[in-house]
Amino acid sequence: MPIYEFYCQQCNTVYNFFSRTVNTEKIPNCPTCKTVPLKRQMSVFAKITRGKEEPGSEDMPPLDEGRMEKAMNMLSSEMDGIDEEDPRQAVRLMRKLSDMTGLQLGSGMEEALSRMERGEDPEQIEQEMGDLLDSEEPFTLAQKTTRGTNRRAQPRIDETLYDL
Repeated sequence: MPIYEFYCQQCNTVYNFFSRTVNTEKIPNCPTCKTVPLKRQMSVFAKITRGKEEPGSEDMPPLDEGRMEKAMNMLSSEMDGIDEEDPRQAVRLMRKLSDMTGLQLGSGMEEALSRMERGEDPEQIEQEMGDLLDSEEPFTLAQKTTRGTNRRAQPRIDETLYDL
């Protein structure tokens, strides 16, 4: 029996809905706002908790399922045409993927890609930055912002399981 994840932009909250059958069409209204239709989200991973979360654990904000699907289709179609000897092509594809999904590159990944764009040797970059790249997430799931706007706060996760 599936659990679907939905996001309310108005109250910046992620809700979980339980369905007794597979239901890919129904879109419920926000339990808090009452009249605002929610937006179905791709669940990044399943997490079962008992009681309170461990200190320092962070919930991931919702991903737009449609954007992610388009980005993955683009990635698979463009991978065939990449020249493996030209790291700049891989960098362009990585940046395009980031833009299409709304994911933001981590600071170490951003630095590594910038160095590759300038023509530096990827093996040298890996040697110098390997520990940093291994220790940080390559992407952050915070939504990208446009100039002149503030980043929206990370969504609240409502732990209630609602009926769909």
